[in-house]
Amino acid sequence: MTTSDASLEGLVTVAESGTGTYTQEITAGRHRLFADEPQPIGDDEGPTPYDLLLAGLGACTSMTIRMYANKKGWPLERVEVRLRHTRIHAEDCAACETEKGMISHIDRSITLIGDLDDDQRQRLMLMAERCPVHQTLTSEVDIATSLV
Repeated sequence: MTTSDASLEGLVTVAESGTGTYTQEITAGRHRLFADEPQPIGDDEGPTPYDLLLAGLGACTSMTIRMYANKKGWPLERVEVRLRHTRIHAEDCAACETEKGMISHIDRSITLIGDLDDDQRQRLMLMAERCPVHQTLTSEVDIATSLV
């Protein structure tokens, strides 16, 4: 990694691409991708912002499970994480502190493929809760915004 590559690590830049009404060009380190809104609102040139949020949670979940299984030498062949974001009424959520209005809800289902016993499967499911993105999304987050 060169000095210029090192300074880009952890930096994500999002800017209008100029090719569509809402199409955004995302640069994450040395990687480039696009985000957009589906038609008819946008031009459907990439995943939506919520798709990207879910992708980050899913990727982190899968990586965390994989790292733990590898460390333990367990026969995990494959991990698949499926996610869906919805908005639900706060009163329909027994475990939520918020009692009024709408809250975000994420359904996350995990498939573990491999010759794992029940104890290994349960331990890997516990590790999913320790994924750093999961922990960020379920903790208080402070976002500082400044005009440049």
